Amino acid sequence: MISALRNIGETVFNGAAIWGEGLRSLGQLGMIGAKAARADGGLRKNIGPELKSVSGQRKVFEVLRAFSPNLSLKRQLVKSYDNTGTVIVTRNNDCIEVLDRNEDFEVVYGSRMRKLTDGDNFFLGMQPGWDYTRDTSAMRLAARQTDVAEIVLPRARLLAGDIVERSHGKIDLPAQLSLQVPWDMTKIYFGVGGPDAATMKEWTSTLFWYLFEDLPADPALDQKAMSYAAALRDYLDTAIADRKTNPTEDADILNRCLALQAADTPGMSDIGIRNNLLGLLIGAIPTISKACCYAMDELLNRPDELILAQSAARAGDDATFENYIWEALRFYPHNPVIYRRATRDTVIARSTFRQARVKKGQMVFAATLSAMFDRRAVEAPHEFRVNRPFETYIIWGYGMHTCFGAAINKAVIPAILKPLLAQRNLRRAPGPAGQIDTGPTPHPQHFHLEFDA
Repeated sequence: MISALRNIGETVFNGAAIWGEGLRSLGQLGMIGAKAARADGGLRKNIGPELKSVSGQRKVFEVLRAFSPNLSLKRQLVKSYDNTGTVIVTRNNDCIEVLDRNEDFEVVYGSRMRKLTDGDNFFLGMQPGWDYTRDTSAMRLAARQTDVAEIVLPRARLLAGDIVERSHGKIDLPAQLSLQVPWDMTKIYFGVGGPDAATMKEWTSTLFWYLFEDLPADPALDQKAMSYAAALRDYLDTAIADRKTNPTEDADILNRCLALQAADTPGMSDIGIRNNLLGLLIGAIPTISKACCYAMDELLNRPDELILAQSAARAGDDATFENYIWEALRFYPHNPVIYRRATRDTVIARSTFRQARVKKGQMVFAATLSAMFDRRAVEAPHEFRVNRPFETYIIWGYGMHTCFGAAINKAVIPAILKPLLAQRNLRRAPGPAGQIDTGPTPHPQHFHLEFDA
């Protein structure tokens, strides 16, 4: 009886708190809209940057969680993949439901992945089935879980520490560090780092943008992506042929793929190896770099938490230090939504007051940023806490299509940032240089920091 009363009390309290948060954010959005309308160019010109900011997105999601948690729209927010409209899902349980119901909500990237490979799909764009099982199983044999601790992490720590030491108190985070370390990983551990670092960074960042972030279907980006994809295919075909002609004893993924090929492992033809490596490369470099920049930006905006994170880094308390990184990424994730497409007419949150019908072909936005601030699943969501279960952080997706490199990301991102955060008087460079600059892309190009060397 006491437990039941407690549950009722918690439900009422959380409901009232969610409504209060929604009303507060609605008022704040109203004030932002009024200010934008008064500025030069009016509302249409000025409201976009506010709503695209992570703080603006959190306000919008708070309103939706309170008043319309599963919002169905006829408008197509995604132009790059076929769909018949959009559903925005904001509650934690509902986002997990969408990402876990693979038969009802499919990944959509296959059509563009086939353009990049000039033929076949990559497992990130596959639905459950033999092709998916074949390719993921083979690549897990090539990219072993033990490699993270034995190969990837030691190398990342060594390289990041060396880069920070040689920077002499001034560093451009993406250009010099957070892009450099994952590129080195593709060269040493994948065995296919490209003709040079700059080229591989440009190829992978552009192709990641094309696959996952090109919502308006920019024709200029399409043309650029096709050119880069052809160049990357040619490079990988040549690298595979050269390695077969001139074998090495390196413990890299390419060599392991060729060993699997020699053992007649399904999916390990030259084309299969090339396509799997192409997909892994696209996901590796830009994801790690962007997450590093966003986590650092969030910590720099929080002086108290920055001091504590730096103390943990200097003390070698890796577990605590890593929790500061994940909590920072909860507030500023590199990817605020994951989208899927309904394969048939269905229902989300069945038998609840927020039950929503989804029509076949609608694109469903699982707002993971919103899910990580849903107080029904996350205690005190607006507080910065470093004792949360890691499962709180839906940073790398969920379920079958959780990022293939999630274990690498979990190890490498703190390894990149730790030597930098251990420095004294770490700060932004003066002026605009000390802010994240994405240029014309969705990815950080420059972010200048300084410290006392």
